Amino acid sequence: MELMSGENAELSSRLDKILFDQAKIRECIASMGAGITQDYHGEPLTIIVVLQGGALFMADLIREIHLPLRIDSISVASYHGGTKSSGVVTFLQDKLPDIEGRHVLLVDDILDTGRTISAIAEKLREEGKPKSLKIAVLLKKSIDRAVVVDADYWGFEVGNEFVVGYGLDYQGEYRNLPVIGVLKEEFIAKNG
Repeated sequence: MELMSGENAELSSRLDKILFDQAKIRECIASMGAGITQDYHGEPLTIIVVLQGGALFMADLIREIHLPLRIDSISVASYHGGTKSSGVVTFLQDKLPDIEGRHVLLVDDILDTGRTISAIAEKLREEGKPKSLKIAVLLKKSIDRAVVVDADYWGFEVGNEFVVGYGLDYQGEYRNLPVIGVLKEEFIAKNG
């Protein structure tokens, strides 16, 4: 079954398997948005997206959240081009979003080792002083994490495979795939 045409079809041929197609992703995000809307009972919410991976997920998620929203972003690096988190979280901006006294939802593409999301959440809590801070991710790896952290909202659980598409990348590529899949080994650098 061909799910994509044109240039995306060529990119999708590099996938070992497709885990979640467009319809499943849309359905999942709609459900997450409804849950978030219900949990905040009409209270204003500030969304902080982790760039770049969380941008596509955030764009679709906010359309499903029916609350007054503010949107901001934070930019960090932790993968540095490989397939495993380096363990070092580098903040790529000096100034944090203004979140003092606000309900905050931190949005990212995937919860993997937990180092990145934990470092961001800790910095936001300590320096930003939000009223509350919760975490939403599209994917959550079912692995033992390097740090104790969990997502308050997540779409899908995945195994310990290297996934790409729908914002998830490998060396800056594959973010534009409309599906989430496992990249074939032959397309992953041996030092990844």
